Amino acid sequence: MIGSLARASSRDPVAGSEPFNAPLFRGLIEGVPENQRWVVLDLGKVCPQVISLLGGHRCRVEIAEVGQELELLNRDLDREALQHVAEGALPARLSEPVDLVLCWDTLNYLNREALRMLMAQVAERCRPGSLVHALIYYAEPQMPVVPGHYVPAVDGSLVNVSSCAQMRDAPRYTPEDLRLCLPAYTTERAMLLGNGMQEFLFRL
Repeated sequence: MIGSLARASSRDPVAGSEPFNAPLFRGLIEGVPENQRWVVLDLGKVCPQVISLLGGHRCRVEIAEVGQELELLNRDLDREALQHVAEGALPARLSEPVDLVLCWDTLNYLNREALRMLMAQVAERCRPGSLVHALIYYAEPQMPVVPGHYVPAVDGSLVNVSSCAQMRDAPRYTPEDLRLCLPAYTTERAMLLGNGMQEFLFRL
């Protein structure tokens, strides 16, 4: 699997950006089964390196690009309207349930109601036992105004290739916040990373 990761990122797209180790992401990708079909739901932007990385396995990748719907999701809506918006932010439901969800840092950009509703809609697309990976701004009080675009580097680390320099306050969701907002999920593992983000692996 390491060879697949290296091939996926053999051309460095992130010169000048600072890579960071994300052990849970690396372990998750290395653990994708070789002979079992997985459906992956990616809430971030299209990333050829991630698609290539998973393409060495029997994976179907669905791209949501939830970052494009943040303004709508974060509006003060009633429950029915918010559910409609959250449903529309995700790809159409498939006959195959989702096995793995890649959130990247998207959850930081959702208020609590939007976070709860979006991830409830995600859960309805997943099979029991599905895994969810997320990066949460934790130590630093600010974050870029838009979600990042994360690319796996040759050594298995991640690089945010977004060029956004403007900052905004980070919600700094705690594990307890996430537990309350994600009642259908349990925390499998959590790690504080060297860049101050907290890396989470949830299980449905």
